[in-house]
Amino acid sequence: MDKILRRVVPGDTIVFDEVSRMSRNAEEGFALYQELFYKNINLIFLKEPHINTTTYRDSLNNGLALTGNDIADIYIDATNRVLMILAEKQIRYAFEQAQKEVDYLHTRTKEGMMKAKEAGHIAGRRTGSRIETRKAVNAKETIRKHNKSFGGSLSNEETWRLAGISKISFYKYKREILDGCESGKTHD
Repeated sequence: MDKILRRVVPGDTIVFDEVSRMSRNAEEGFALYQELFYKNINLIFLKEPHINTTTYRDSLNNGLALTGNDIADIYIDATNRVLMILAEKQIRYAFEQAQKEVDYLHTRTKEGMMKAKEAGHIAGRRTGSRIETRKAVNAKETIRKHNKSFGGSLSNEETWRLAGISKISFYKYKREILDGCESGKTHD
């Protein structure tokens, strides 16, 4: 969000899928909403269109007009302020609801992980386990077959280019091959 905030200028529009995508919590979200609103940045929330900045701006602009009658104008001004307070409460409420939903999701996820752990299920991969992709297997085979370190004729750079991998991956795979050979592992 910081990158966007540095780039936006008055008149720009930022579109969010939902309110919870704008901030980490309700207070921060509401403050950011107001900051962007007063900088004339348009905010659109696809799942909560009732709090788009255009709706809030319309509430500000469509207040009751003063009549020139002192007594009536006092009531009209008070009514306009109440409408603005209600609009702000609606926006704040949307952010608070989004935070409650995210908090609830986090709680449910933790509960599910605890139940799985109690049942003996382990989340994630076991420590030390590795998944080897087809690309890694093919790259290692190319390294074993063509690199000078393994009896081939190609330099390190020529080998990683032939294998279609990065320099970092090349040295990682080469180290894994060497470690495998030293520990007596066999490779196909």
